[in-house]
Amino acid sequence: MAKKVVATLKTGAGKDFAKVYRAVKNKKGSYSFKAEIIPNEDVKTHFKTK
Repeated sequence: MAKKVVATLKTGAGKDFAKVYRAVKNKKGSYSFKAEIIPNEDVKTHFKTK
């Protein structure tokens, strides 16, 4: 399934979006990663906000 997502993002309207990963701290103190697909214009503001 991941191959379909990557292939879709490289062609057509998918070029307007980016897949970003953010480290999220949980209650125990360890980190997990959260993946999101957001528009390219919002990438910088996405990482500035908590």
